[in-house]
Amino acid sequence: MPDPTGDFSPTIRRRRLSEELKQLRAAAGLTLEQAAQKLEWSRAKIANIETGKRLRPYVTDIGLLLDVYGVTDREQREALFELTRQSRIKGWWTRYSDFAGAYFGLEAEASSIATYQVGAVPGLLQTPEYTAALARAALTPEDDVERVVAARERRQGTFERQAPPTLTAIIDEAALARPATAASPEVMQAQIRSLLKATENPHITVQVLPFSTGLHAGTGGPFVLLDFPNPTDRPVVFLETRHEGLYLEAEHQVTDYRNVLEHLQDTALSPAESQQHLTRLID
Repeated sequence: MPDPTGDFSPTIRRRRLSEELKQLRAAAGLTLEQAAQKLEWSRAKIANIETGKRLRPYVTDIGLLLDVYGVTDREQREALFELTRQSRIKGWWTRYSDFAGAYFGLEAEASSIATYQVGAVPGLLQTPEYTAALARAALTPEDDVERVVAARERRQGTFERQAPPTLTAIIDEAALARPATAASPEVMQAQIRSLLKATENPHITVQVLPFSTGLHAGTGGPFVLLDFPNPTDRPVVFLETRHEGLYLEAEHQVTDYRNVLEHLQDTALSPAESQQHLTRLID
């Protein structure tokens, strides 16, 4: 089934629209209260648009905001209207909204994805069988396991984009040492073979963090760092939880995790050494 959003993510478009509207209001010298008073709107309505909580803003509402902010340039207005239209489209991940959260929408337009994983192989590199085993281990209801697998496979389609992202995956040796299921060790063997094949993709870098490293900067837990091609879209750190997850966007937070990532890259086996390690695991 074709994706109506093409190579863009409505989630990112909403995020960018919110940021640009916030900047335009500030440039006009208006507070939220003053802008709301001019439009006879509630302060919450404008605040929700600026924070992205109003998930599908109307073009007419955006036009009224631009009038108040004194934006008269026709091209600028039309660009923002088109951004609004794109933000209203539903991405493929909305059908999995009960467990997908906002992360899928961010990942869909990232130009760079860097992840450190401890207990499992990163989702973008999982085989369907491994995904199913992981879902069951996480106590996912059996009726939902197939949907989890389908969503994971759809996410992996990001590498088929015209401009696919780069993926840096640092995987703790623990994730590779533990079989996916005690009854089916071949699931893990197939997963490791799939990881080896993924290393042939020029957009994917896999590094294994061995036990011999000892304590390291990543002991705080797994994370994903997303960067985007448009400089307007700030990078995001995603911390996964069983429910929704945590998103960090403050500059000092992103910088901190970027430093941790660099430390892990330096500490882990090199890509070539990691390939050799993976090969030994299936010999």
